[in-house]
Amino acid sequence: MSDLEFFFDPVCPFAWITSRWVTEVQELTGYSVRWRFISLAVINEHRDYSEFPAPYATVHHLGHGLLRIATAVDETAGNDGVAAYYTALGERIHTSGLSREVLGGAPVPDGLALGALTDAGLDATLVDAAGDAARDARLRADTTVALERTGPDVGTPILTFEPGTDHEHSLFGPVISRIPRGEAAVELWDAVRTLARTPGFAELKRSLRDPIDFT
Repeated sequence: MSDLEFFFDPVCPFAWITSRWVTEVQELTGYSVRWRFISLAVINEHRDYSEFPAPYATVHHLGHGLLRIATAVDETAGNDGVAAYYTALGERIHTSGLSREVLGGAPVPDGLALGALTDAGLDATLVDAAGDAARDARLRADTTVALERTGPDVGTPILTFEPGTDHEHSLFGPVISRIPRGEAAVELWDAVRTLARTPGFAELKRSLRDPIDFT
């Protein structure tokens, strides 16, 4: 049993930053993480994409295909494989600046998923799972679980602390614009876990945000 379940869509820049905070704390404390899936395409499938900036439909569709591959990675290489694949994707999509370029209207480069699989040391043939609609059942099931834990009208990431125990609690976020490191990362972890455990706690938010920093 893991100490944390982390639901992600690989195209979400804030999920990526939060995930790097989680892995930072994981390295410092040794807790375990199970990587699970939440599809922004599924969350928004009933919305009119004309309400979004033009590239969002492309980005959400891309994320869904990448998550289909992630389910195949999970089946063949397990949770460690998913972690390696997500890390490789995040470095290619976000750390490199590609996500900003695509949201600005640039095309998605060919070979993105294949390159990430190669970077992660995974079977390159898993790239074919991107076109396998049968994998949507898994993605919908994970997305449903995530939203049942937090309620609707949230995005990614969703974190579940102490899953499967009497102390299980879930939150959307935290949404952070840069990756805390070292002692600051552990301090934030302790604060977020405390909030998640607090009976009756529902929301803490401010709309002012610093520029995104993936370093």
